[in-house]
Amino acid sequence: MKATRPLLLILTGLAIGLGCERAGAADRPNIVVIFADDLGYGDLACFGHPKFKTPRLDRMAEEGARLTNFYVPMPFCAPSRGSILTGRYPFRHGVVRNPCPDAGVNDVGLPASEITVAEALREAGYATCCIGKWHLGHVPGFFPRQHGFDEYLGILYSNDMRPVELIEGETRVEYPVVQATLTKRYTERALRFITAQRDRPFFLYLPHAMPHKPLAASEGFYRKSGAGLYGDVIAELDWSVGTILDKLNELGLDKQTLVVFTSDNGPWFGGYSGGLRGMKGQQWEGGVRVPMIARWPGTIPPGQTIGEMAGSVDILPTAIQLAGAALPQDRTIDGRDIMPLLTRQAPSPHEILIAQTGPKVTTVISSRWKLHVKAPSPWPRNQINKADWVDPRGPDGSTIIAPPEQATPLEIPDPGTGDGCPGADGILFDLAADPSEQTDVSAAHPDVVARLMKSYNDLLADAPPEARPAGKKQVPAAAGPQKARRSGG
Repeated sequence: MKATRPLLLILTGLAIGLGCERAGAADRPNIVVIFADDLGYGDLACFGHPKFKTPRLDRMAEEGARLTNFYVPMPFCAPSRGSILTGRYPFRHGVVRNPCPDAGVNDVGLPASEITVAEALREAGYATCCIGKWHLGHVPGFFPRQHGFDEYLGILYSNDMRPVELIEGETRVEYPVVQATLTKRYTERALRFITAQRDRPFFLYLPHAMPHKPLAASEGFYRKSGAGLYGDVIAELDWSVGTILDKLNELGLDKQTLVVFTSDNGPWFGGYSGGLRGMKGQQWEGGVRVPMIARWPGTIPPGQTIGEMAGSVDILPTAIQLAGAALPQDRTIDGRDIMPLLTRQAPSPHEILIAQTGPKVTTVISSRWKLHVKAPSPWPRNQINKADWVDPRGPDGSTIIAPPEQATPLEIPDPGTGDGCPGADGILFDLAADPSEQTDVSAAHPDVVARLMKSYNDLLADAPPEARPAGKKQVPAAAGPQKARRSGG
């Protein structure tokens, strides 16, 4: 237990223990969360990719639920990861930018005061393991095993940030890393964890390195997909998911295990936004809407396509509820338990979801409507010379080891058209009629704009001032006390 943990968390732990005693270990499912890196909304065959083959993920969707309006709160790696683990928006958990060792950003990480899903489940008697990309702090104080994970193997940040080194626990075990081995090795480690813990409840968090650049696939998949290196990488991710599902079946754990597959944000070059506007780094749908598949045989009815709104912040409250535990009561949890949605017993629990740009809350999503309180960033399209661009973090054969044929800015993931870019604040889109956000309808629906702005103000009533956008569309601060933001480092 962390030294900084408040007394109320100790009481929460007691409640967890009592809840688990009542439920019994057999009633608490295993939970596996597979988190791809920079996987676009349209990068899977079951989400519409015309070339990439993903038979195991397609089958997973057929055996469970495919969520088509699933959101992350920020289209960048670290803030999104903080939210899936804490159930809180980035402006609350404090990680609003990426730690980056080769840029000297070493003081950013998930604060010790945050409660992760791993911590909550470990208190409930679960074995916990993180395998893959962490990106919530790479210096002592921020490591995965200080945030509730019994085991860790992976790279502590993005696989294009030097030094690319493999860490076990807190110790470097390999440098440099041959990145073509990562997906296979992470999968093999996951299988060992599942096998070792098969007689007790477990939580496996598998944040894969791929398809974040540099792209790399093992020998069995490299140049085998017929759809380029990106297609090879997707094929190996698909194999990884299928292999894990096969192991659960082999061990008789299928009906005891919830498996979730999703992504941290939209795609980079070479990926596909599925016709949505935007990409990684932007608050357009292509940056913040991601594929999500949930499978739990015997509990989640098969063959579902769920179009109601949910988000990565929902993972923590859903998992805690399944463990028979209690949510922390000393902080705001933005996520909700979505098992009633997945089992078709209730609609979406959300009136709104939000997206951020750095520390600022800039976007409000409410079912069919999306309001950009502040205009989305136009980058990288307008800031990179496509003909001359050279990736400074591309493979160099020594510190970053991956195939040379990487995606380029010529391979833009989205349509690149539509109203409101650059510089238009307060634009509104009807996602039901216009999922690609092409036509601003704010003038035709002032009532919707007013309703979403009220929801925005209500959400930010006790938020720090830096959570509000500056400029001509600044929203007046709501009345009430201001809470100090927890430091991210």
